[in-house]
Amino acid sequence: MSIFFIILFCINLIVVVFCSYPAILSLLVYLRSKSSREHKGPIFEPDYAVIVTAYEQVQLIPEVVDSILRCNYPNLCIYVVADNCDVSTLVFGDPRVVILRPEIKLANNIKSHFHAIENFKRNHERITIIDSDNLVDVDYFIELNKVFDLGFEAVQGVRKAKNLNSEIACLDEAGDIYYRYIDRFLLFHVGSSASLAGSGMAFSSKLYVEALKGQKMSGAGFDKLLQFQLVSAEIRIAFAENALVYDTKTSKSKQLVEQRARWINTWFKYVTWGVKMMFSGIANLSWNKFVFSIMLQRPPLFLLILLGLFLGVIDVLYFPELLLGLVIAAILFLLIFFRSLYVFSADRRIFRSLRTIPKFILLQLYALINAKRANILSVATKHEHGTLIKNTNNDR
Repeated sequence: MSIFFIILFCINLIVVVFCSYPAILSLLVYLRSKSSREHKGPIFEPDYAVIVTAYEQVQLIPEVVDSILRCNYPNLCIYVVADNCDVSTLVFGDPRVVILRPEIKLANNIKSHFHAIENFKRNHERITIIDSDNLVDVDYFIELNKVFDLGFEAVQGVRKAKNLNSEIACLDEAGDIYYRYIDRFLLFHVGSSASLAGSGMAFSSKLYVEALKGQKMSGAGFDKLLQFQLVSAEIRIAFAENALVYDTKTSKSKQLVEQRARWINTWFKYVTWGVKMMFSGIANLSWNKFVFSIMLQRPPLFLLILLGLFLGVIDVLYFPELLLGLVIAAILFLLIFFRSLYVFSADRRIFRSLRTIPKFILLQLYALINAKRANILSVATKHEHGTLIKNTNNDR
């Protein structure tokens, strides 16, 4: 048996495992007891600190603040951290809105969050993080509370597209739906933790401060650091599938390249955390850590697809006996991908956009080339001022 065959077999095995991972999770969820914990009785209504971070642009801030104020939940205070922004246009008549402009540029999510925490008007029981381009569903806080009341201290909601105005935006949402299903819905229901998405997430204030206090990092990925800290401490992150925020999807090529460059840079930077967590999970017999660690090590979807195609060609030419496993894994991957679109009722425009996947992958390849200088290209994704969509809970 040649060394080339052994190396190729190992790479094939890795790709097969990552492609089959969602199907294995689906099977485990199916085999688990059908009984689930549901909230019963009155819902506790704690005091929320809503932290909204903005960097260099505040055009969308009035929309997100308005959507939060129109929620069916009065027990909150909104802290807008306008980092390196002109705040002269941010005037709100509601005393629950606090505008904070740091004296020095922070260019860092953790620093912005702790700037808000240091300026809290009162001791809030919970913290929720909202992006400046998000809109919040009217029942967002009520749905979060239903999950918190089951005993969880960390909860991730759903980030749903508020714009499908281009094929890029549609494909961006398609990928988000897939990850929502695999990394949140399935992971949580299999007994592990839902991955964090950067916004639309909430925590007990004490837990959030303990997890990130003193942590230093540059560039994107504070959510990756936070989820690593929580799961490493055996904190299980819940998934609230009815707690909705509407997220602005990237609609232009330049936006996509800059955003994906930051994300790819983050994956390469923190993939070793997944390896570390896997060994810890095995050593401590922690199901939460072990299952979550596999997700942390999985490469970005476009890289997995390209690697699978490349291996398929090599297998056909040299080792066709390895091809069967790759084909089965690819079929399972496609089945779960379309299953995810079905479960979360994907818009028809998303299905139509799938024909442009090759172009989408090429753009991400370009992002991969620029990954090393991702934080020079941009610190945050810049979106154009858009139309406020109806803030309702009917579209689920």
